[in-house]
Parts: sequence; C-alpha cells; structure tokens
Amino acid sequence: MVLQLAVSDMPGADLRERLTITRDGEDLAATEVSLPGEGRAHVLTVRPGRVFVEYQATLEGRTTSPEVTPADRLTYIRPSRYAESDQLVAVAHAEFAGISGAPDLLAAVSSWVGTRLRYVPGSSGPTDGAVHTLLRRQGVCRDYAHLVVALLRALDVPARVAAVYAPGLEPMDFHAVAEAAVEGCWRVVDATLLAPRASLVRIAVGRDAADTAFLSMYGGAATLVGTEVMAVLDGELPDDDVTRLVTIG
Repeated sequence: MVLQLAVSDMPGADLRERLTITRDGEDLAATEVSLPGEGRAHVLTVRPGRVFVEYQATLEGRTTSPEVTPADRLTYIRPSRYAESDQLVAVAHAEFAGISGAPDLLAAVSSWVGTRLRYVPGSSGPTDGAVHTLLRRQGVCRDYAHLVVALLRALDVPARVAAVYAPGLEPMDFHAVAEAAVEGCWRVVDATLLAPRASLVRIAVGRDAADTAFLSMYGGAATLVGTEVMAVLDGELPDDDVTRLVTIG
C-alpha cells in the first residue's frame, strides 16, 4: 500500500529535523513531496508488516507567515466537504450581523463557537462536518475548526484549516485550528482555547481535514496501533487573548 505522511513542519524557519521510518525493523525511504500552499508530505510504498514512524524537529526563531494569494482567496471562500458554509449562511448573518472589523469578527466567531460546543473526546466521527457539529453541539478540535471555517466563509472571509503542533496542549496531539485571510495575512482562530496561538507550529493547511490528515493510506488497509506526540517550548508559554490578531510563525 501507499502511505502519505503529513508530520513535517512547514519550511521557512531555522529547522533541524529527522524522519525515520521502518517496517519490521527494516529502514524505509520516503519521497518528499511539496504540496503548493499546503505543506510537505512524505510518500512511500510498504509491504505488509509493522510500520514505525518517528519524526523529530527543533525550530529556532520565528518565520514569515505565507501570504494570502489570489488563488487562496478563491479556494478558501468556497464550501468544502467538512465546512459546508453554503448551509450556514443564514446562521452566520443572523449571529454576527453588525460586527465590523477583522479583530472583532474573528473574536466573535471564536467565542460563539467556543461557548456553543462542548469539547468531548471521541464524540465525533471522521466524516462529520460543520453542520453535524453544530447540531450535536460537541466535538473535538477538528470539529471546532470546521465550524469556525464554515461560518467565516459564510461571511465572505476566506478561511482554511491548519494542522499544527501545539505546545501547551494536554495531552499533546495533532491539533486542528482555523486560519482566516485578513489584510493579506493568515490569522489563526482556535475556539478550543486549549493552547496559546502564538506558540503553534504549522504542519499542513487545506480546505478542511481531508487535506490535513497526518496519515493517509491508499491501495490497502492498516490498523493504527498508537501515536505519541510531544511539543514543547523553550521558555514560558505566551498569554493569549481572542481579541488579538495572531499569526502562526
């Protein structure tokens, strides 16, 4: 089968990294593929066996956030599989009517989603979208991100989902947040409030979770035995305030 891994930090900072993949103890080589505007993927073909993947990285300093391109504005304003913004237009305009200015709007959407959903691990499935999440009023980080993205797109704000490493998150896992195009920059929105936004490290971005999965499998089937993720910051975690515009980087 073919495995696609999305675990590598997006390039642009002072990055030292190592990716090791084995099958039943035998070293395997992966091909790095650059996905324009989305990040890096590592692709390899494996035979049946137990596959072990280890990724380590150290980042120093901050990097410049990717610019919002004309193609981004078209791609990330459309409805997508898990962010059905066309079905939430009436809700978005009813709840956020009269709010002007990017900081106020992003803070309002973040707070609205955060107060209407309960974070319940295991409460959602891999095919649940924003509408399903809103109806059930619970979910995990990807569900929060999908609902934020769908509401912003319904308000004609280009928005996307980002998979990130999140120092301060407990337990640490692959975390999902939203990013909104504001004044030519991608501003992060995390309605879960589980980790400070200024410490996040971007792994991959896309229309929704379909574009940002850490592991995709093609031509076969596999059982995920387990995952362990740890992200730490050298120093104190920064404070966060939903009313501030924050950029990952």
